Amino acid sequence: MTALDAIEIEVLRNALTAAAADMDVTMWRTSRSTIVREMLDYSTAIFDADGYIVAQSARIPQHLNSMGYCLRSIVEHFLPVDEWHDGDVVITNDPYSGGQHLPDIVAFRPVFHGGVRTAIVGTLCHHLDVGGMSPGSYAAAATEIYQEGLRIPPVKLYARGVRNEALWQMIRQNVRQPAIMMGDLQSQIASLAVGEQAIKRLAARYGARLGAACRQLLDMSEAAMREVISRMPDGVYEHEDFLDDDGIDKDKPVRVHARVTIAGDRMVVDLSGSAPEVGGPINATLGSSSSAVYFAVVAAADRPIPPNAGCYRPVEIVAPEGLIVSARHPAPVAHRIAPCHVLLNVLFAALSKAIPDRMPAAYYAVSYVCAFQTRTSSTRKVLVEIEVGGCGAHPLGDGASAHSFGMHNNAAIPIEMIESDTPVTIMEYALAPGSGGEGRNRGGLGLRRAWRIDAETATFTAQMDRFRFRPFGLSGGGSGGAGSLTLTRNGEVQPLHSKVSNMPLARGDIIRLQTSGGGGFGPPDERDARALERDRALGLVTKG
Repeated sequence: MTALDAIEIEVLRNALTAAAADMDVTMWRTSRSTIVREMLDYSTAIFDADGYIVAQSARIPQHLNSMGYCLRSIVEHFLPVDEWHDGDVVITNDPYSGGQHLPDIVAFRPVFHGGVRTAIVGTLCHHLDVGGMSPGSYAAAATEIYQEGLRIPPVKLYARGVRNEALWQMIRQNVRQPAIMMGDLQSQIASLAVGEQAIKRLAARYGARLGAACRQLLDMSEAAMREVISRMPDGVYEHEDFLDDDGIDKDKPVRVHARVTIAGDRMVVDLSGSAPEVGGPINATLGSSSSAVYFAVVAAADRPIPPNAGCYRPVEIVAPEGLIVSARHPAPVAHRIAPCHVLLNVLFAALSKAIPDRMPAAYYAVSYVCAFQTRTSSTRKVLVEIEVGGCGAHPLGDGASAHSFGMHNNAAIPIEMIESDTPVTIMEYALAPGSGGEGRNRGGLGLRRAWRIDAETATFTAQMDRFRFRPFGLSGGGSGGAGSLTLTRNGEVQPLHSKVSNMPLARGDIIRLQTSGGGGFGPPDERDARALERDRALGLVTKG
């Protein structure tokens, strides 16, 4: 078998990435919900024949760094890959079978050429609702996963090209907006078909060399990552931060701690110092938390590295079962992204002690999830929005304001789209002056957003954080501003907790959110006078 030379390998790498991008575009063009079509909360990827990720689209880091973990969990513990056939589609959303949280349904399809499995294509989609005790399936008061929605174990939705109608109908029967949800699921299937055809074209061209090339791509990324780590100073670097609470015990902060050991070309990330899993739904399984670890290491690299499973090989994660970052069944995990965001900030801070010239201060570090269910005499609508905040400043400049960062890569749902589809009016959408942390370089600003209910009745669920523990600064920079949430009813303003479960709303009620700003970098008294004057002129600071 003739090996591919350097040029052919690069052509093939880009072809695989293009295949994942074509799958991405298919999802975007054929999806039904605003959370997919507008917010872009989905991901697509290509895996080798054994289930290791080799290429991905430019979508959600939290998804992409964990899809391989999910696929390997499926083939190792539930459906061995040798039992996958041409035309099969395997799905799951179970966090304890390798998934993330229940709204995220992952779908995989094997690709065969000449009767031989040559690759696997995959999509992960955040669905608008999968049942459970709260619309949008973000149950802030859940204390076990059974309350969070429909759990789908690893199972074949299609077997040799034939759809499992009983499973399809079972899913449909258990969600609040079945037409939209099933449309998005069908969009995932269409995306898999596009990926399958792209891989078949490559297999027809490269034959058996395709598998060897995938292995070579993984080895190249591993070598590049080892080279990057070897240039970092050997040592032990630690940091910790806290989540406000779990929504059940509202007086108890939740610790996230990381101890990073760099030795030669290897890195060990020990999360053992993190808090035990909690009663409320802010736990994360190791499949979710590992995504934050891998993102931090790739982001800290001083050179571009093609992201694939090879990058992860030099990184060992230590996390005993039963922690906030390695939860056990049946702990609730609806807002599993909360500890993952904080863990990423903790890892950035720990690594800044080794490579201070390229690590940012803390960003907003939470998904500000707002889930509304509005009802009229004839309709029920579910709206899920995920807001962002300010990015941390860094050695070379200010943090971006109201920008999707870290484990995110979401877009905002356009106001016109919300108001045309849901009986809700957006009353405010603006930057939050003064919310960025002070410093030589200023943290990015959070945002303000307000929703007025125009329906007869509604409910509101919030899964948020960063109301107490603000995003920290680095190298003498100040902390970003805290988040806040209020209800305005009949002219009276009432502060709300960061976790709200199925709160009844009436026509005219206004929910107003301010998200946290990013931390500052460097001493504030070193900020350039021209930059400070510009900030004042733009209304970005409230003092100084």
